Amino acid sequence: MLRVGLTGGVACGKSTIAAMMVKRGAHFLQADGLAHQLYQPGGVTYHEVVRRFGREILNEDGTINRTKLANVVFPDRIDELNAVVHPDVVKRQNLWMEEIERRDPHGIAIVEAALLIEAGANQDFDKVIVVTCDLQRKVEHFAQRASVPVDVARFEVERRSAAQFTDEEKASHADYVIDNSGSLEDAERQVDSIWRELESLRG
Repeated sequence: MLRVGLTGGVACGKSTIAAMMVKRGAHFLQADGLAHQLYQPGGVTYHEVVRRFGREILNEDGTINRTKLANVVFPDRIDELNAVVHPDVVKRQNLWMEEIERRDPHGIAIVEAALLIEAGANQDFDKVIVVTCDLQRKVEHFAQRASVPVDVARFEVERRSAAQFTDEEKASHADYVIDNSGSLEDAERQVDSIWRELESLRG
């Protein structure tokens, strides 16, 4: 089985690219979803996050408010949060890939993770795809996704980007780079080319 890591800058359309891969037959896991599970009340990670960052990050029902958490951790304390969450996320995504390999030994398993390279998890993959796009497209994506005004989106993109490698730094670790600044058709063409090569490599 071929293990593929998918990452990229803030609001570059990683999930859009992932959906194109799934349409072509990839197994898919979003690491962000694993982090959401770890934030559920009662778990070890939940208690550690609340201990470190305070009860002001909680909703009235005791669940973690991810917007409030983001306001606390970006940009200066994101490494502290990642130190709590990443080891368990990496462990779980590796277990998922092992399970997929048992079920489909010749499949292609893709894990989307925003901080895949920053966490050093790129070593767990056979190939790494980095999605990039220009700043204006990032701001437009974020505004649409979060339903916020463009000026708010720009602030959030810049704040969150400051806690990550630049697109260029990420791309330097990539086997494939997809520039998602253009049309969906352009992205599809790039995915097609990469998918054909991934299919030839799986085994």
